[in-house]
Formats: sequence, structure tokens, C-alpha cells
Amino acid sequence: MPNIKSAKKRVKVNAKKAANNKSANSALKTAIKKANAAIDTNAADKEALVKDAVKKIDQAASKNLIHKNCAARKKSNLAKKANA
Repeated sequence: MPNIKSAKKRVKVNAKKAANNKSANSALKTAIKKANAAIDTNAADKEALVKDAVKKIDQAASKNLIHKNCAARKKSNLAKKANA
């Protein structure tokens, strides 16, 4: 455990940021899985789920949770699968 006041604060801030990042990454993965499942089963709401997944991917990229090229790759794969 740190002794210096600023180091104690960093521990708290880092824990909070890690929790937020984990939550956002989990939401991103869930959205992608739902979109892929909808595409596989040819569900009626697949366009909406793909659109939601793309939105989540863009948000993650803007917050630097994932690299912009990774975001582009994920969106491209979703679009390719949806249009096939």
C-alpha cells in the first residue's frame, strides 16, 4: 500500500478507470456477439443489432479502449457477414 497521498489517489483512480474499461469492453463484446448471433439465425432485428454493435465499436475506439484499426476490422467483418 502506498504511503504518499498522490500515490494513494492514483491507486483509487486506476481502480475506477479499470472498472469502467472492463464494463465498456464487456458491453462491446456482448453487442458484437448479439449481432453475430442475429446474422447467423437471420433474425428480423439483425440490422438494428449490427447498427448497435457498430456504434459500440466506434465508442470504444474513441475512448481508446481498442485501436482504430481494430475497430475498422471489427466493423468490416460485421458488415461483410451481414451482407453475405
